Amino acid sequence: MIPESMETGRSFVSHLGRSVTIEQAAELMGVSRRTVYYRIRDGRLRTIRTLGGSQRVLLESMHDHRRL
Repeated sequence: MIPESMETGRSFVSHLGRSVTIEQAAELMGVSRRTVYYRIRDGRLRTIRTLGGSQRVLLESMHDHRRL
């Protein structure tokens, strides 16, 4: 379940940017970090790597995930 704030679209995205940390993604979706990693592995969530090597979840893929 994605919080109502995610459904507001632009203002939410401009506040967070285009990606969130694994922890933030888990909190926004109401799941554990492990579930986020499973969904990444299964291709249900898309990520990017930062220059420092951290993995971040693209908000766009979280919106797409709501429809699965």
